[in-house]
Amino acid sequence: MSQVVERLAELTGFRDRDVLDVTLVAALMDLLRPSAVAIYRPVGEEGVQRWLTRARLQGRDTTPTADPLWIHLDELPDLDAHPLRRDCLLSQSPLTEAGPPAQTYFPLASDSDAWGVLEFATELPMSDAEWRLVSSILRIYRNFQGLLDYSERDTLTGLLNRKTFDEAFLRSVPEYCVEPTAPAAEPRRSGGGKLWMGVIDIDHFKAVNDGYGHLIGDEVLLLLARLMRSSFRYHDKLYRFGGEEFVVLLRASDAEGATLAFERLRRNVEAYDFPRVGRITVSVGFTDARFDDTPAAAFERADKAVYFVKDNGRNQVAFQGDLVQRGLLRDDERSGGVLELF
Repeated sequence: MSQVVERLAELTGFRDRDVLDVTLVAALMDLLRPSAVAIYRPVGEEGVQRWLTRARLQGRDTTPTADPLWIHLDELPDLDAHPLRRDCLLSQSPLTEAGPPAQTYFPLASDSDAWGVLEFATELPMSDAEWRLVSSILRIYRNFQGLLDYSERDTLTGLLNRKTFDEAFLRSVPEYCVEPTAPAAEPRRSGGGKLWMGVIDIDHFKAVNDGYGHLIGDEVLLLLARLMRSSFRYHDKLYRFGGEEFVVLLRASDAEGATLAFERLRRNVEAYDFPRVGRITVSVGFTDARFDDTPAAAFERADKAVYFVKDNGRNQVAFQGDLVQRGLLRDDERSGGVLELF
């Protein structure tokens, strides 16, 4: 019993979801000694989803392995390649396969949906006591995930909230940006690419609230959040900063790739028929993250690009670096990174 309590204390001691999954897998390996234990998550658009390994331990592994978040979807197995794992996810019910080896699948769910599968491989089918132990640990895991959601996510849209942005940005910059004077000025991530930050603002949103009421305005925000999820990739980080302002952190090889990602959202929003409201548009400004950048400085650069878009017709995507190069904005690094319109 003391070992279980110790593992539960360790499990709830982290606020990083990646570390939480690794800790869960390691705890279950120590407690039950299966041949393998892993957490899988479906990623990609509905209908073409694939399995991403969040954490996996097998045999005599000392540390869990996982798929890198920047891996290309084509490199991951299709959802249908593992039928029982897929069925467990869709039914939100545990499933077993006698084997050998025996396979046991537990759905990992939030209050709204199932988002992953915990999979065991054992020489013999799990006993009732082992089944109850795993089920109890997963209830604690789910409750803790719910607490994280409550503290990290916007209550209306379900996107990440503003207070989680600074930490994510500061953690990502050293991974994707190197000092300009370094011998090889390339991102450190093996998957390549740079970090980009975009600010998204709904055009004329005040008119929506004034003309249709705040309930319809909230519905617009909810639907925009859904369009953002379908427009960006599973590893891009999506935030609501409050009101009609949203922020995205994404990885792309260059400014052209980042522009395509933000343009995809802009087109999807423009083409969507919002109930009662009809058509709305968004203005988007984005910037590249820089070595020793701060969240405030990056946000200000992207936000100034948004203001430029709004002053020049709205419903556009603008790269701050391009505006500076064309002489339409000034990047005044010496005065604290303030951007000014000419």
